[in-house]
Amino acid sequence: MTQLHTPKASRNQETGRLSFMSPVSPSGVRVRAGGARGSLLVASATLFSLAVTAPAALAAPSPTTSPTATPPAQMSTLGGARLGMPGTQVNLAPGVPVLPQGLTARSWIVSDAESGQVLAAHNAHWRLPPASTLKMLFADTVLPRFPKDTRYKVAPADLKGVGDGSSVVGVKEGVTYSVRDLWLGVFLKSGNDAVHVLSAMNGGVERTVEDMQKHAEELQALDTQVVSPDGYDAPEQVSSAYDLSLIARSGLQKKDFRDYCSTVSAKFGATEIRNTNRLLSGDSDVPVYQGIAGVKNGNTTHAGATFTGVAERGGKVLLVTVMNPEKHDHNEVYKETAKLFDWGFQAVGKVNPVGELVPPRSAAPAGSASSASPQSPGTGGAPGAKAAASAPVASGSSGVGTALAIAGGLLVLLGGGAFLVNRRWPLPDLMRRRSRP
Repeated sequence: MTQLHTPKASRNQETGRLSFMSPVSPSGVRVRAGGARGSLLVASATLFSLAVTAPAALAAPSPTTSPTATPPAQMSTLGGARLGMPGTQVNLAPGVPVLPQGLTARSWIVSDAESGQVLAAHNAHWRLPPASTLKMLFADTVLPRFPKDTRYKVAPADLKGVGDGSSVVGVKEGVTYSVRDLWLGVFLKSGNDAVHVLSAMNGGVERTVEDMQKHAEELQALDTQVVSPDGYDAPEQVSSAYDLSLIARSGLQKKDFRDYCSTVSAKFGATEIRNTNRLLSGDSDVPVYQGIAGVKNGNTTHAGATFTGVAERGGKVLLVTVMNPEKHDHNEVYKETAKLFDWGFQAVGKVNPVGELVPPRSAAPAGSASSASPQSPGTGGAPGAKAAASAPVASGSSGVGTALAIAGGLLVLLGGGAFLVNRRWPLPDLMRRRSRP
């Protein structure tokens, strides 16, 4: 099967890893090859120290009064106390652009994918249905396990669990597919049929769900509860904008993950399939976003529209996750994502962060803020009231709540360098590869 508009084939796991990530799931980001940037150590320390004295969060308009559209009063504070607060969290200051108008998503987050700094967020830890954005976790968990040229003949039992009304790529029983083709079906067409076949190869849906849950816990994606590997609506299946950004940041360090999620179109059997990520492939009312390089979209009746995207511009790489816009206009999730990308590229380097994307548990230095046990929502006390060092386990604080916690974390960074990103991710150069319409 011939793939179009994609980089050359590569191994599933990239051999080069960033310094602060474990082999389980490395984190960090590269930016454009040209234009070297100075060490992020000083910048990170400066920005986080300034965050201690930053003004209080500027609240967005209050959510609607409907219980289904109101965030919980207490959410996880993992990554920073302010990320557990309802409403919009941002440090506006002279030179920092105001946030875009017309944002209606229940939850969103803008982060610097290289440093992990959260530039702004809105209900970042609200646990919501993820739809097919959960396929990022599926891919980050399963993709390294099978070489892309492995071939597999689909058995009838492999497709029995595909939910009614699922998005499918057209996998047929009795036909043999390469692993590479199945992953193209997952990323481009969000094919639940391809997910179920790959799950069968991995030992079945139940085993795959368990593997995904364990991997989510390793990534510290503690808002995430996996019920189905494909993101199909299921009771109690939830994630958050914060977690989806963590998951995307991990997956993007695998070269095949980057290549698949940035592919615009490909051949699947006799059919050409096109990526349903509209910022990547474009649509009548949404142009291709300059610098976009993935990642994954989703849409179900229960979850609404969800999207996580990564884009590079001017030597900066940003991650944006948007969950369930209240406005139901055509392609609204992409329009709001584009607005947040535009804001982020103007604000990065100027705005003091309101939190951070934490590294996996196995990568966080012992005793650091990011390896501290988080606070559980609903355990009492105001969100972010406890420092990371004293918070109980469940899904909460990383230590941006107090100056002492930040100072201690920075000493760890300065001492061991384990929390720094000083290498660049080779994100796909989509504009260079778009030689065909």
